Amino acid sequence: MPEGDTVWNTAKVLREGLQGAVLAASDFRVPQLATVDLAGWTVAESACRGKHLLLRLASPAGRALTLHSHLRMEGAWRVYAPGERWTARPAHLIRVVLRAPQAVAVGYHLHELKLLPTEREAEVVGHLGPDLLGSDWDPGEAVRRLSADPARPIAEALLDQRNLAGIGNLYKCELLFLRGVWPWTPVGDVPDLPGMVTLGQRLLSANRGRWTQSTTGSLRRGETSYVYGRRAQPCRRCAGPISKDGEGERITYWCPRCQPTHRPT
Repeated sequence: MPEGDTVWNTAKVLREGLQGAVLAASDFRVPQLATVDLAGWTVAESACRGKHLLLRLASPAGRALTLHSHLRMEGAWRVYAPGERWTARPAHLIRVVLRAPQAVAVGYHLHELKLLPTEREAEVVGHLGPDLLGSDWDPGEAVRRLSADPARPIAEALLDQRNLAGIGNLYKCELLFLRGVWPWTPVGDVPDLPGMVTLGQRLLSANRGRWTQSTTGSLRRGETSYVYGRRAQPCRRCAGPISKDGEGERITYWCPRCQPTHRPT
């Protein structure tokens, strides 16, 4: 699952390739937008909110629309030079193509792709909690939202974008390991929630602007994480085997020794 820093980096790539450009053509390959033509529209801004991408567009007549997309597990945007071969994914996964004089943006396997008036962006992102990489980041508000359901397992609560926006499975697992918290500990029993959300924001910020995600400080292959993706491998702290639970979008890695099972007091 793409994390908030990956989406932030994607918005940056789109901003560098398209922002300020007047679109020469658009090609939507989803039924609900198949007849839309954005030729002549200006890409006013490329932004993100948590894991949501927002391309803000302006028409010659002054209308403002936002192209909203969500990457989920498989989605991706790529920017190519005009005439460059599109090599990122098979052609049948393309959902939208935006052509500008200096760049071509191609969206692959995008989810929740929609156009809506910019003033109505809250309809798609208004439910989100504070964005760990956004100007609205507020650790106090994140703690307040997490604490509203004290019986909920902390791993599940961290993934809920209504609490704080941007954490996916990788940062969830790494954050809980670094804090020594068993993933199924009830939120109400987690010590120092403010310290946890502050560390989460630091981890994402450290990887902003680069594609290699590291929580260990190393960018060497195989050394970038403490527990994530390391099932049965030795813990970097205690040398015990790393455990794994779940599949797909809800996968958890942890060290049973460093993150002992929570015992209610």
